[in-house]
Amino acid sequence: MRHALLFSVFVIASCGLAYELIAGALASYLLGDSVTQFSTVIGTYLFAMGAGSWLSKYITRDLIGRFIQIELMVGLLGGFSAIGLFLVFTWLPGPFQLVLYLVVFGVGVLVGLEIPLVMRILKRELAFKDLVSQVLTFDYLGALAVSILFPLVLAPQIGMVRTGLLFGLLNVGVALWALHLFRDQLPAPRWLATQSWTVFGLLLAGFAGAGQLTTLAESHLYSDEIVYAETTPYQRIVVTRWRDDLRLFLNNNLQFSSHDEYRYHEALVHPGLASLPGAKRVLVLGGGDGLAVREVLKYPSVEAVTVVDLDPAMTELFSAAPPLVALNAASLKSERVKVVNADALQWLEESREYFDFIVIDFPDPANFALGKLYTSAFYRLLEKRLSARGLVVVQSTSPLYARQSFWCVVTTLESIGFKTAPYHALVPSFGEWGFIIAGRQEFSIAAVDPEKTRFLTPETVPGLFAFPADMARLPAEVNQLNNQVLVRYFEAEWRKVIR
Repeated sequence: MRHALLFSVFVIASCGLAYELIAGALASYLLGDSVTQFSTVIGTYLFAMGAGSWLSKYITRDLIGRFIQIELMVGLLGGFSAIGLFLVFTWLPGPFQLVLYLVVFGVGVLVGLEIPLVMRILKRELAFKDLVSQVLTFDYLGALAVSILFPLVLAPQIGMVRTGLLFGLLNVGVALWALHLFRDQLPAPRWLATQSWTVFGLLLAGFAGAGQLTTLAESHLYSDEIVYAETTPYQRIVVTRWRDDLRLFLNNNLQFSSHDEYRYHEALVHPGLASLPGAKRVLVLGGGDGLAVREVLKYPSVEAVTVVDLDPAMTELFSAAPPLVALNAASLKSERVKVVNADALQWLEESREYFDFIVIDFPDPANFALGKLYTSAFYRLLEKRLSARGLVVVQSTSPLYARQSFWCVVTTLESIGFKTAPYHALVPSFGEWGFIIAGRQEFSIAAVDPEKTRFLTPETVPGLFAFPADMARLPAEVNQLNNQVLVRYFEAEWRKVIR
């Protein structure tokens, strides 16, 4: 019996941390700024656990029965937390954060009640010092197990919705096991059994229908038909279609529309590469959709293109799905292209190659994991991989909607000695969008080949480098690893636009 209860401690600790990780990850996916979301979720959860531990002193009778009911409640609330929060976000986005913290607080209180009750049940069999040491040991081991399994196996393989429901079932499993062990000591075992099997059935039905529940939620989140959706260890990938318009969303943020992506990718690649007629080696960081690579391959002088994208699911999708392969002109399958799935910063640290042209096509710096790829430290690594007369081009968010963020990237590039040439282009899906060409010498605008482009012409390119008054330069700090000021600028500016 003692060993069974100690194993139960391992399970309930695993479940409690799993619900906390699910809430933090889901909030990061939907709201951005992962540091803020995880910090506030963890803080709320730990406070709630303390409140639950304090409240446990008021449970004075039928400890085992109350423990079983608490397991059922935490299994039900925690198990359905992911899909519940997802549905709230899609249907009632206004109160989402309030609901999020209420759920986290509720789960935390229930988890805080569990361990004190287990200790009080076990105190008849163990001395106090053994009781505390063994219960806390199994508690911490359970937390360790889930902290490893969640990012490596659970979230990428079965998704957050099914992960929540799975741990809900484990909580109910603990309740049923306790019911079996202590059946003779319970005043109303049949009533507890009815409750347990009812909750088990609800969670099992939810687990079986998790795919349909997720599709239901996402069908309201995205206005168009979802043709592909996958949760990877790095992000949520969703592709939608309306008639002939394909759209890619990463973590609910639009990355491109097939109707106008050519404007973005032509502006990203051609002004810089057209000014390097002898460019042979090109590096594309990010850009796992192959669309920037498509534009690079239009230059016969380019002999080799290396694409470094963190998520293999992205490069595999855009190398295999026929509509997406047609969109990127099978660029990722070209003999001139080598695809590497790695963290760009780590790859740059280890690389010894030099490139004539480097395209940086990362998502916007919406969190600190992305913000590190816009820091002076990252650009110093980049500079070491650039040939003597090479150029870098950086997608740099909107100089209209996120004006200080845009000029922060310019300031950061200049802080390491790059000479910069900022410019912008209108992409209807995004609005005015910004780019920066950087190199060791002053940039000279060259004529683009109209045979290679649908949007840019020799006459229109010079106008991209002129900024109207409402996009003119603003003072901004250098974005460094230790301050990540760009993420704060970005969050503050886009929050105003969304409102």
